[in-house]
Amino acid sequence: MSLDTETIPDTAPPKGRAFLSLFKALGRGWLRDRSQVFFTILLPLMFMVLLSSVFGSTGDSASRILAVGDVPVLEGADADDFDVASAPDLDKALALLREGEADAAVVQDGDTVLVYPSPTSSTSGAIAAGNLSALVDDVNVEVLSAAAPGEPVLRTEVEEADGGSLRPIQYLAPGILAWGIAISGVFGAAGTIVDWKRDKLLRRLRLTPASVSTFLGAKVSVNLVVAIAQTAVFLAVAALGFGLELSAWTWFAAPLVLLGTLAFLAIGVVIGGIAKTSPGAAGLSNLVTMPMAFISGAFFPLALSPEWVQTLSYLSPMRYLNEALQSVVVYGEPPTAVLPQIGFLAVFAAVVALISWKTFKFDEL
Repeated sequence: MSLDTETIPDTAPPKGRAFLSLFKALGRGWLRDRSQVFFTILLPLMFMVLLSSVFGSTGDSASRILAVGDVPVLEGADADDFDVASAPDLDKALALLREGEADAAVVQDGDTVLVYPSPTSSTSGAIAAGNLSALVDDVNVEVLSAAAPGEPVLRTEVEEADGGSLRPIQYLAPGILAWGIAISGVFGAAGTIVDWKRDKLLRRLRLTPASVSTFLGAKVSVNLVVAIAQTAVFLAVAALGFGLELSAWTWFAAPLVLLGTLAFLAIGVVIGGIAKTSPGAAGLSNLVTMPMAFISGAFFPLALSPEWVQTLSYLSPMRYLNEALQSVVVYGEPPTAVLPQIGFLAVFAAVVALISWKTFKFDEL
């Protein structure tokens, strides 16, 4: 066979094999990047553990009460609701309140019950004051019933909505998971693109058998797998460590997280196109994700926020991911109940991806 007629064999690997090789290489690179593992999984997990411990520590505990002198109204107090200790005088009781040693101090002067809530913890102080007011009301009802046994009295019965009260972990786990997904998508895309700019990656890819589309597909696939692993770790820690009861529809958190990841990846691409350096990309990513977390109810129920914050939250994709995760994981609602959130995330991802495609300067790569 002459050299003129000899054909050079095609040494390019099949597209599927190239994708798998790139996926493995990019996945190993992600695992070896300790800072990326920390900010993607460990940091949000630490926030969830810390906030769940802080907010959950006072959820079912008895109010710590300091009784100054003789306080007859506390004689009928339930030990499950009140942990009563004595104080020699009011000054000493107030000093202990300032040190955080009690939730409230009580002084009874004849028919007047004076309550001093804790100045260091407004939440526990308010709870203690409310419990003491309810205790005084119960005593008054008993007195009135004894004085007029034939007259009916009104009593209040509180029924729990949604089959029980919402514990801190039930809104913290979905909210901080949504924040973690945002960090993974935005930081991962923005930082990666800046690195690609620096290394002129697409120009180097043209010298390899793998196509640009195969490389980008492998990179996005790694992010999606990381998001699924992130979700599994979060829900496992919340369920095993803090008693989060997972519903039968918890499995639907997987497609929700994948859709949310695509939306936040699109935001990261826009930031990566603007930023020139890695510190700049990190700063812009923080500028987007941190305010978004506070206006989306990631760290506390959105209903406790001012009205203008609640209005602004309708523009945040994190709000819709948070709501959807809470609906299927905590409340056990079917996927049909979160179709509006799915629709918003899908439209948001498509619009931002289109903007990034139109404005991105590929020649910089």
